[in-house]
Amino acid sequence: MLFSSLLRPALPRLPSLCALCHGWGEQRVCAACLTRGSGAAHRCGRCALGTPLATALCGACLLDPPPYAHAIAAFDYAAPWDGLIARFKFNDALELGPSLTQPLLRAIRSSGVALPELLLPVPLSEIRLRERGYNQAWEIARRLGKALALRADPHLLLRTKDTPHQLALAPGARAANVRGAFAVEPLRLRELRGTRVAVVDDVLTSGATAAEITRTLLQAGVANVQVWVLARTPRPDR
Repeated sequence: MLFSSLLRPALPRLPSLCALCHGWGEQRVCAACLTRGSGAAHRCGRCALGTPLATALCGACLLDPPPYAHAIAAFDYAAPWDGLIARFKFNDALELGPSLTQPLLRAIRSSGVALPELLLPVPLSEIRLRERGYNQAWEIARRLGKALALRADPHLLLRTKDTPHQLALAPGARAANVRGAFAVEPLRLRELRGTRVAVVDDVLTSGATAAEITRTLLQAGVANVQVWVLARTPRPDR
């Protein structure tokens, strides 16, 4: 026990085997792999979809913008990041959290978008949380909050019903799947009125979950909602 307590402060400085290239580095994904895998060079400022040119909005958002004001993503949801995120999300690979969060932190800082006042992770249902043992969105949000000196709260936003995984559904069915699935903690509504909020999740796919949460927050009096995610699916299926 004494040896363990003495060793623990040194653990972050010990070399680690990179989960991608299997070379040695200072963290679970080495700096070289993180740099190589940043995905799209340009992204739509509204939905974070990769765009061929530097433009404020993609064509889809010009015609039918989502209710959230901005979305920021670190990666495209494609190999090898989809596999790493799946391990982080479903297989207790929490040691990947710092490495996956670091590129998102860089994307946030370079976006030019004003920081919010509050970070809210997308909540899991009680059943899903018991099965998994942790909420991957909270693991991301708490690290971002610490790095950016922002308040992160896992209890303000609630999931009121368990729903099937969005990935198991066709894009057209996803909005209906999450309709009415979220609520704000009723005894804490006053804390949200007039605030700027970022909703944090691992992946933005169709945007249905982010849009439903945004509408819930706006109805509660939130002034502005951003969406921050590790990865954005490269196909425009929103």
